[in-house]
Amino acid sequence: MKRILVTGSAGQIGSELVMVLREKYGNDNVIAGTNRTPPSERIKKSGPVEVCNITNKEQLYETVDKYDIDTIYNMAAILSGVGEQRPLLAWKVNMDGFHNVLECAREKELVRVMNPSSIAAFGPETPRMNTPQETVLKPRTMYGVTKVAGELLGDYYFRKFNVDIRGVRYPGIISSETLPGGGTTDYAVAIYYEAIQHGKYECFVREDTVLPMMYMPDALKGIIDLAEAPVDTLKHHCDFNMGSMSFSVKDLANEIKKHIPELEVTYKPDYRQAIADSWPQSIDDTSAREEWGWTPSFDISSMTKDMIEKLTPRLK
Repeated sequence: MKRILVTGSAGQIGSELVMVLREKYGNDNVIAGTNRTPPSERIKKSGPVEVCNITNKEQLYETVDKYDIDTIYNMAAILSGVGEQRPLLAWKVNMDGFHNVLECAREKELVRVMNPSSIAAFGPETPRMNTPQETVLKPRTMYGVTKVAGELLGDYYFRKFNVDIRGVRYPGIISSETLPGGGTTDYAVAIYYEAIQHGKYECFVREDTVLPMMYMPDALKGIIDLAEAPVDTLKHHCDFNMGSMSFSVKDLANEIKKHIPELEVTYKPDYRQAIADSWPQSIDDTSAREEWGWTPSFDISSMTKDMIEKLTPRLK
């Protein structure tokens, strides 16, 4: 991997991934691809930025040629909450756009494509505790449908066309740098901001809602480690379960109260509650641990301490 394009570089994961990759591979070797939303100032000042909408095949190909790209991290996506409000847009970006990325990789013989999946690939029929790597995939959201289809399509391109594509099933991602963009697990980020700024938070899922979560530094390390793993060690490719921690909203609120005792949390479940109830509560990530050495570094306590230490100076 010498020249990397990160699509969706203004998003929650993409915006931080660009900076980590630039630190690792050099600023000029990591191109931040964005659509309508401009990237952060630190991304614009630290390296190349290119308008690159993955649903525009010609634009994607031109970007790859212009910068002699050999690796794509495809982080562009419409997430679960927004996807239920605009399902056709979710399909267009998550599937039509992804297919353009795959075709680009096939035709131009790129070294590698990284395309994250999600726990949204699971559904009500999936075992919710210690969800297996190989299991029932019957999601009830358009986002989940596109993630299952993307896993299958990616595996097909690997077998049929020898496109080296890899992906992880991300749980909810919690970040101290970037606000989330319309996912069902957004509450696990928003609660920190609201706790620090206002001392109260109204949550859109019940207090007993338990979901798998991951702190952003682990999320970034995991996908980069997978990208760098020797292909002959991998039995899976586009669908690695990747776990870290699981907790209820009440657990998270109580952990934050250790630092901000005055926090008050109320609950007003909306349509996202049904989505959360269809997802796993914990993940079996044995395959990721065995095939490429995945190990998370943060738990709820160390994550919360780090989040509050980083956010407080900015928000107070």
